[in-house]
Amino acid sequence: MLNIYKSSLTGELQEVEDFEKGSWINLTNPTESEIQKVSSELGIDIDFIKAPLDDEESPRLEIENNQELIIVDMPMVDEDENSITYYTLPLGIIITERNIITTCLKSSYLIDQFIQHKVKSFFTFKKNRFLLQILFKIATRYLLYLKQIDKISDDIEYRLHKSTRNKELIQMLELQKSLVYFSTSLKSNDVVMQKILKMEAIKLYPEDQELLEDVIIENKQAIEMTTIYSNILSGTMDAFASIISNNQNIVMKFLTTITIVMAIPNIVSGFFGMNVEGIPLNGYPMAFATVIIITTTICGIVAAILAKKRMF
Repeated sequence: MLNIYKSSLTGELQEVEDFEKGSWINLTNPTESEIQKVSSELGIDIDFIKAPLDDEESPRLEIENNQELIIVDMPMVDEDENSITYYTLPLGIIITERNIITTCLKSSYLIDQFIQHKVKSFFTFKKNRFLLQILFKIATRYLLYLKQIDKISDDIEYRLHKSTRNKELIQMLELQKSLVYFSTSLKSNDVVMQKILKMEAIKLYPEDQELLEDVIIENKQAIEMTTIYSNILSGTMDAFASIISNNQNIVMKFLTTITIVMAIPNIVSGFFGMNVEGIPLNGYPMAFATVIIITTTICGIVAAILAKKRMF
């Protein structure tokens, strides 16, 4: 999908038909014809447009023929009735002398915020500032999703205290995987931001410099939060794995104890049930009751010994 937007001097965003100077071209899962159109009419290297459409593309900064390609990973979330999945997706930002172009494989809440006039002081013709505003929104979105992940993990942990089911453990594994994706993407984004800060190819005004520093601070905070939450989640999963293993050992020990105690009546009855002469109590009227009393006494003594050894 190809959309073109342009801001007025008052900040009002309008969708336009042509590639006007100062306009913003937004490509969302574009067709080959849309890619060719943007490339030919704006003179942009077609690889610049296609690179962010690969969901495995790594964040980077590339400058060629007075065109800047910035690829960063932005956080995404997919929700359904049974689960919430967090992941990252490359977002490409191309800055030319006349325009700014964003390209991504999927539509995102982050880009929609700009389209829906939810970002203050946003102008399409202030290309470098627009870039920094996107980076700032990405960093804050990471922080928001990290807090959501922490809340979800607390809820899963609460449910695990009541019942260690596979469903909760699988959800914990999914969150752990999401944190790994976030950690890798945030660190890669940080490298890109540091390059923007140090390179003179991207002109920054003093207020833009401050905004970039704020973006870097937010991104580093997200990196630290990811590390903390990942360690907590990993520790929690290890703890519950130990609990599950311990519970299994307790059950096996209990079953072993019951087996030992229940074997005694079989042994005693086996002795008294042999068809040979000289069996004790043979012909005695109270023989059955006596055998039951003897068996019960032996079982009680053995059970007491096992209980003393904490086998129950």
